[in-house]
Amino acid sequence: MGTTTFRAWRLSFYFGAVFAVVGIMAPFWPVFLKARGLTATEIGLLLSAGLWLRVLANPLIAQMADRRGERRRPLLILTFVAMLAFSCFLYAEGFWGLLAVNLIASVAFSSIMPLGETVVLGAVYRLGLDYGRLRIWGSITFIVTSFAGGPMLAVFGSWSVLWAILGLLLIVLLACALLPTEIEKQTPAPERTSGTMLQLLRQPVFLLFLLAGGLSSASHAVLYGFATLHWRSVGFSDTLIGALWAEGVVAEIILFWLGNRLLSRFGAANLLALGAAAGIVRWSAMGLSDSLGLALLTQGLHAFTFGAAHLGAMHFIARAAPEEMSATAQSLHGAVGAGIAVGIVMAGAGWLYQTFANGAFFFMAGIAFASLLAALLLARVWDGERMNLSDGPKTRDK
Repeated sequence: MGTTTFRAWRLSFYFGAVFAVVGIMAPFWPVFLKARGLTATEIGLLLSAGLWLRVLANPLIAQMADRRGERRRPLLILTFVAMLAFSCFLYAEGFWGLLAVNLIASVAFSSIMPLGETVVLGAVYRLGLDYGRLRIWGSITFIVTSFAGGPMLAVFGSWSVLWAILGLLLIVLLACALLPTEIEKQTPAPERTSGTMLQLLRQPVFLLFLLAGGLSSASHAVLYGFATLHWRSVGFSDTLIGALWAEGVVAEIILFWLGNRLLSRFGAANLLALGAAAGIVRWSAMGLSDSLGLALLTQGLHAFTFGAAHLGAMHFIARAAPEEMSATAQSLHGAVGAGIAVGIVMAGAGWLYQTFANGAFFFMAGIAFASLLAALLLARVWDGERMNLSDGPKTRDK
């Protein structure tokens, strides 16, 4: 096995380990919380509090890592803190106790991804690797653990969710230790000023990117929050619904496999536009009809509404963000897209679905249209160069 191949394997292992945890947490963490005696309202408050704290904390953690010029050590520390926090669920009692522990666990675990993405993207551009073919292992392990979680619950009960997360975090710790940080450029850390994140947020190109990516993510709010409920209401079986969700992830895997070809053909900003355009088609179709045939077709479009948009976002950050602020840029993208934008739209998604049923997807199509406009404007104004936060000359991305 060559050196480059071995490094690619280590990067793939990282994605696989992290998304194996997500595959357990996303569908089954509320089951564990309910078993600890929380009501549905309390579970919603606990999860929402974790989301909004991540929006504030993750960019600050990423900026601290950028200023120190380190990646692997913060990843190891955050993973260890996440393990300790999840271990405290063995002893925490009551809503307030569980909330406090969950806030620490949520911030620590969610901060791992932007730092890891920075390492991966650095390797992609320095070694000529294919990001999509590394990232597919995260999608694959997500499918495996989410499918395995059902039988695990049936045999071992709700506490098995916590033990599975703790066991998988040990694998994440190993994966972070194996990340090939030796390939990173040894550049001096930037001066320790408090305005670096603010300088990034003052860049019109970066703000356009956050707008396009955030709206693209937010347009999925009705799908993630209410698609399962709607499909059940029109008579789809739980097995069929599970297959529909799996279809979306499989479509995403196929797109990631073809990622370099798409990037060469469209470019980073136009991949964001492609994802938004697919969102207009997908959400409009789901608003028009709830037939099984159309559901099968629209779930295949997940390859573009998520996969193409994600590829575009990752490559934009790798090419446009100053290298010493790459983790901060990653974290801001996650905070705005998966945090603020989704949180705001999700707050109204319940009322939209309750009022309009599948017609709520038409509103998501409108959000996708706004994302398309922002992405097209980004493609027009971004010159393919790195953003320059100082007054010095720009450097073209290679």
